[in-house]
Amino acid sequence: MTNRTQSLFATLLLLAGSSLASTGCRVTTHPVEPSTLGRPASSDEMLANLGEPGPVEVKTVVAADWQVERSGLLNLDHPEAEKHGLEDGDEPIEIAFHLLNHPDRGTYLVDTGVEWAMHAAPGEAAISGFVASVMNLESMKIHVDTATYLAKHRVDLDGVLLTHLHADHIAGLRDVPHDVPVYTGPGEAGARGFLNLFVQPVANDALERKGPIRELAFRPDPAGRFEGVLDLLGDGSVWALLVPGHTDGSTAFLVRSTEGPVLLVGDACHTAWGWDHGVEPGSFSSDIPRSAESLAKLRRLVAEHPSIDVRLGHQPSTPRRRGAPEASASLR
Repeated sequence: MTNRTQSLFATLLLLAGSSLASTGCRVTTHPVEPSTLGRPASSDEMLANLGEPGPVEVKTVVAADWQVERSGLLNLDHPEAEKHGLEDGDEPIEIAFHLLNHPDRGTYLVDTGVEWAMHAAPGEAAISGFVASVMNLESMKIHVDTATYLAKHRVDLDGVLLTHLHADHIAGLRDVPHDVPVYTGPGEAGARGFLNLFVQPVANDALERKGPIRELAFRPDPAGRFEGVLDLLGDGSVWALLVPGHTDGSTAFLVRSTEGPVLLVGDACHTAWGWDHGVEPGSFSSDIPRSAESLAKLRRLVAEHPSIDVRLGHQPSTPRRRGAPEASASLR
């Protein structure tokens, strides 16, 4: 545990008091309602036409470069990590968002980048003050904020699909128009945990004035590949996959794009090294064993269907093709 993490936990212990069983331990107190978006389906149906080009244009935008603790990104107690001698330290990552443009069903934002205020008025951002200092935001280099991008490209959003509710995935949410619906996996908003005493104000600020969070209505996958599968837009072009472990409602998205299938992993896997070596996220996850199971399922899907373009939570999985720098030497 680094000095920064030790300081965080010491402060949280002072704040916690007797409130650990209270509402303050939820991720957010924002209202939640069931979503009607999507149709529960089998992964067999999802895979039936995977090799055929789909109608969706997918664009991934790197909003910022950042550095965070490697022990959060990777389970350093995993035998593979120990074999390669991985140690803790700051690891370079990126914050990205994805745009899904369907010719008939509209445009969806997957995760949210960073808000305008994070560079223009840091004290007014949802992530600010003590939270910003603990998150090492001084190391962040912002390339484009969400408000500027949406305005410049005249993007009219029909929804926001969140892989999960961690602060770095909702950091641009305040730049999204308030009438745009926000979707998460089941149980994501109501999950309880000690660190939520710390992150709940960030989530509440990011969601302020938004409508209720709409929880995707997964059912068990009849084929057993995933815990749940949704045909999100009803035409087999965008599939939501329930991949719990990093958080209770972590969700990945498999898209039949105009250029072939694209898998948006979210933080089921943060790093290229973790994906290549089958090592799940570390201390940033709420349930590491379950996270390992979800990562194994995603990797098995890609191994069986190697045409899938994998886009990870915080590093490019194909750095040369995407024009990004190689993963750091410590993770090769």
